[in-house]
This record gives sequence, structure tokens and C-alpha cells, in this order.
Amino acid sequence: MVIFIYALCTLTSVLCAILLLRAYLASRYRLLLWSGWCFIGLTVNNMLVILDKLILPDVDLITARLLVALLALVPLLYGLIYEQ
Repeated sequence: MVIFIYALCTLTSVLCAILLLRAYLASRYRLLLWSGWCFIGLTVNNMLVILDKLILPDVDLITARLLVALLALVPLLYGLIYEQ
């Protein structure tokens, strides 16, 4: 069941990133671009969770996961602050 939940979270992040970036290409509204980049980072974060919890349970990847999550939120934060 855990594998299913982690995979579903990853697929949801991928789908959100795709939809946001497609909407950006259609409308050129820049906040959609920053949100799409954020979800790409969150997808990588979810992949690291799968790697950490299921594939390599003996290796602690919490630092890498937290760093990727922080870097994923930076484009969204930039877009929220500096875009009109």
C-alpha cells in the first residue's frame, strides 16, 4: 500500500507540472511557469522519498530531500513576490 501511495504522489506532481507548464505555454502568464517549476522540483522530491524509503532504506536521504524541497519552493516564492 505504501508503494502505491508514494507512486500516486509522484504521478500527481508530474501531472500538475505538465498541466501548469502547458497552461503557461497557452497563456504566457508567468506565475504558471514558476508554479510548474515548483512542481518539477516536488516531483524530484517525491522520487527521492521513494528512493529513500523503499529502494535504499539503509541510506538516509533526509538532507537531500529537504534541500530539494527547499529548492523546489524557491521559484514559486520568486514568482509570488516579484511577478505582478
